[in-house]
Amino acid sequence: MSDEPQIPQPLSGNQKRKMRSASRLYAVQALFQMEASGQTVEKIQVEFEDHRFGATYDEGEFAEGDVTLFRMILGEAVSWQARIDQMTDRALVAKWPIARIDPTLRALFRAAGAELLQGDAPPKVVIVEYVGVAQAFFPETKEPAFVNAVLDHMAREAKPEAF
Repeated sequence: MSDEPQIPQPLSGNQKRKMRSASRLYAVQALFQMEASGQTVEKIQVEFEDHRFGATYDEGEFAEGDVTLFRMILGEAVSWQARIDQMTDRALVAKWPIARIDPTLRALFRAAGAELLQGDAPPKVVIVEYVGVAQAFFPETKEPAFVNAVLDHMAREAKPEAF
């Protein structure tokens, strides 16, 4: 065996997709935690990058995330929160403003809204990814279908040229 340092291998397309998916899930968790705890985006970002991305605990191993995507989602969700919340409100039934929905869904809509407004992923990819996040948080419920409908409406508003 050689003592030479190992050169990191380039990531496959599948590995990159998994990292981007993990970053979206982490972003929703981070936005939820920010709202619940009142912590700053900077503090939450450091906590997630240091203690979640690729960490191993008794309950299992956390996936490695795409730090650039994670930071973009968090930063843009905070910067554009008022606009994202207004887009979400327009997509929701009038009797259910964003302030009345589940805080996890609120965090999810903010993360997805940030990507729809400022990200480079096609809207259909963003929708599919966040419906997957909804399925992780709400297995065997109607929330993923609800998320799909709301995000479709938001995507059509944010990027009408994509439809």
